[in-house]
Amino acid sequence: MAPLRTPGIRPRPTLRRRLDAASRRLFPAAGTTVLLLLAAAPLGLPGQAQAQPAVALACVFFWSLARPASMTPPAVFLLGLLADLLGLTPPGVSVLILLAAHGLAAGWRRALVQQGFLTVWLVFAAVAAGAAALEWAMVGLLSVRLLPAHDALLQFGLTAGLFPALAALFTQAHRGLADPDRA
Repeated sequence: MAPLRTPGIRPRPTLRRRLDAASRRLFPAAGTTVLLLLAAAPLGLPGQAQAQPAVALACVFFWSLARPASMTPPAVFLLGLLADLLGLTPPGVSVLILLAAHGLAAGWRRALVQQGFLTVWLVFAAVAAGAAALEWAMVGLLSVRLLPAHDALLQFGLTAGLFPALAALFTQAHRGLADPDRA
């Protein structure tokens, strides 16, 4: 038996509409890719090496909450792989951390989207603390030496501090993706 269709007028799926829908669907992953490439560019900024994992984690967490259909696990895996290739971490570290953050954001999505920004930021800060500790431990284990803890603390502080600015930018982009007339 065929599913029932709701009556109504639907716009024709023209090439322009299909391209528009595809660009809206791909924007979170493509935007994250661009930001990762910018963070890896040799700009000579202080703390730039720590900005790349911070940007990746903030992007994945935000878009996993705001547009989960656009930030899928395969996209997160590819973003983690790109972050590993561009960064200084051993292969697989960023992949694991970003997939874990995506899983947490997707699992808590229903509760977090109803909360205010401060709650979301505090949850993100807890995720960022766990991510910094996990990266510190994994890199230490893979390099078979004890790394200084201040690197993980700096990573956590930068990641948690960068989130509000990126979230404000992404919120505007999300509004434009959801309703281009209001953007």
